[in-house]
Amino acid sequence: MDNTSYTPEEPIAAIATALAPSALGIIRMSGKNSIELLSKLFSRPKALLEAQGNTIVYGWIKDGEKRIDEVLVSVFRAPKSFTGEDMAEISCHGGTAVITTIFNLLLKNGFRQAERGEYTFRAYINGKADLTKAEAIREIIESRTDSGRGRAAGRLAGSLFEEISSIKKLVVDTLAAIEVEIEYPEDEETIADAFDRAGIVEAISRLKSLRDSWKSEKLFQDGARLVLCGKTNAGKSSLFNSMLKEDRAIVSDIEGTTRDWIESWISIDGIPARLFDTAGLRATDDYVEAVGVERTHDLSEDADVILYLQDATQKINKDDLLFLKDFSKPVLFVWNKIDKLSDAGIASDAGNTNDTGTSCDADSPSVSNLLSEKIALSDEEKKMIPSLKKEIYLSAKKSDGIETLVNSIKDILTFGVDTNREQAGLGSARQKAAVEEALSCVEHALVAADDNYTLDAVVQDLEDSLDYLGEITGEVTPDDVLGSIFANFCVGK
Repeated sequence: MDNTSYTPEEPIAAIATALAPSALGIIRMSGKNSIELLSKLFSRPKALLEAQGNTIVYGWIKDGEKRIDEVLVSVFRAPKSFTGEDMAEISCHGGTAVITTIFNLLLKNGFRQAERGEYTFRAYINGKADLTKAEAIREIIESRTDSGRGRAAGRLAGSLFEEISSIKKLVVDTLAAIEVEIEYPEDEETIADAFDRAGIVEAISRLKSLRDSWKSEKLFQDGARLVLCGKTNAGKSSLFNSMLKEDRAIVSDIEGTTRDWIESWISIDGIPARLFDTAGLRATDDYVEAVGVERTHDLSEDADVILYLQDATQKINKDDLLFLKDFSKPVLFVWNKIDKLSDAGIASDAGNTNDTGTSCDADSPSVSNLLSEKIALSDEEKKMIPSLKKEIYLSAKKSDGIETLVNSIKDILTFGVDTNREQAGLGSARQKAAVEEALSCVEHALVAADDNYTLDAVVQDLEDSLDYLGEITGEVTPDDVLGSIFANFCVGK
């Protein structure tokens, strides 16, 4: 969006729902005279023009005398609308032909097609939302788990804006006290004694807390990459399906069934994760399968966690260890097919057999401990996997041990990250960068005071910090910031 040539209030329109067959479709309009322009295409123009805000009018969209579709028009009057302008939304039948016909009719009769994020941009410039709320809208649209949505909803409700405003007040109050000292100086032993440091110290503490929150928020926004790899027939596709809780990957006893990788999003206790099922590792003369094996290596290089599967009924060999020895990414070594070990008496020994004596609860600590005694990597083998974090025992076929696996993955992803934070958190890398700059300025202000700089130098640092905090909420807006924020929105929002 070119902010230098942008014309506010120009009537705009956009299809706000997916352009696919559905029960309903919504076409959104906003801008000066938007309701008047729509009334010329409506079967009941007087009723639409006289409609109060937050009301719905029934009628037909017409092209001349030709009826297009029976619709409901929701009317919103400025300033009590999402954009702060007059707005209308047509709810029509959800056929793609109907929606596109109505939309094209609007474009021929005074409306311009909305750009990406233009509705939210207008809400911002008309004072209906600050930048933290605008970015939160995009986060909610793009969220993949309920936890991610909830965090974004807090920012949309104003939690981050309120925290930034509270920190700014601490800085402003300190600035006011310093300005008084500059105007009415008294004898002070040092510059540092000229103002109360408590407010600035608290501001530093809260800015650090905000900065550190980005690690957790980024995890819930971007998610993680989990790569399932291992020898052919180790059960990777079975585990993939079990974690997805659907039959997505083809499962077969034939080696080399998975010849390329497939992926899907899953939730690791609220953390979105892309789970990759990869081709089995083995030497092969099949060109397609060989390419798949090579891609397995590439995907593993970029993984956040590598889940290496080993058939628990088979002995580990050097090829398995050689594959893992050079990875720096965390590795969970997964012993699969433990249900087949029941014949050896492991399940029976643990006292966790079912009526048929064919399954054991791999999530049970007693069973897990017993399994680790029966099958486990030797100390020498562990040394060959420098990034090994844990050994897991499960049956992908029977979904035993999946809970332990998920918890272990979460422990790795959240290590050193506060995922239970209740205070406001940052929602974008842009916000984090601005917080870091503000923090640097406030910290330097204290250093300047301690080093007996003039009060004017301290004031400059504090004023700079306010500018950076203003960038977060949109009070200070470099031209390139707005373009980068709203360009990532969908059309119609």
